[in-house]
Amino acid sequence: MPFVNIKITKDGVTAEQKAQLIQGVTRLLADLLGKNPQTTVVVIEEVETGNWGIGGETVTRRRNSGK
Repeated sequence: MPFVNIKITKDGVTAEQKAQLIQGVTRLLADLLGKNPQTTVVVIEEVETGNWGIGGETVTRRRNSGK
């Protein structure tokens, strides 16, 4: 039973995009590794950009500075 945890920043991803991501990951595991889609679990966690850091600063600050 595969368990996939996808973490993305919370900034405008639509419900349809998330559904497509879940379907695509499930299909990839089935096609590539022969995993049963009925037992594949995909969780998408959305993280506020102020709670996600890269290179010692938040994503919010990086985006505001144009990096």
